[in-house]
Amino acid sequence: MDEHTKSCSASKVIKTSRVLPPDTNNHGTLFGGKLMSMIDDVASISASRHARTDIVTASMDSVDFLTPIQKDDSVCLESFVTWVGTSSMEVFVKIISENLKTGERKLAATSFLTFVALSQDGKPVTVPKVIPHTQEEIMLHESGAERAKARKKRRENSKQLAKKLDTGMPWG
Repeated sequence: MDEHTKSCSASKVIKTSRVLPPDTNNHGTLFGGKLMSMIDDVASISASRHARTDIVTASMDSVDFLTPIQKDDSVCLESFVTWVGTSSMEVFVKIISENLKTGERKLAATSFLTFVALSQDGKPVTVPKVIPHTQEEIMLHESGAERAKARKKRRENSKQLAKKLDTGMPWG
């Protein structure tokens, strides 16, 4: 590898935290907004490790909540860059909960985020290509271009909606 390519593992971040009562909602499970903040945090570190320059969150595709994360569980977030464009990077985040009394672990959520690498004057800059090695990295990398295309379409739709909503008229 050279300065123009990096492995997915070079951007890997693993962070584990305990779910405490202030982190929970009225159901006694991890508050979704708290998890989203944790996701953006680890994903931004992965993007920074890959680009080694300033980065900004461009989008969060979705957070797919698969199983509730209970108070007193641990929550482990694992992130890495899966695909890159010119200045953009797709980061995958896998969230695993663990019941610390029984040891049972569950895939609790997944998310894809996009970051853009920026120069010191705030302009997009080219990032290294990413090379997958593990089965998981290869699978995610191979479908990255398709997700990027869907993101681009969704962003265009959002811009069109914003134009329609931004009429200058008061709402209410």
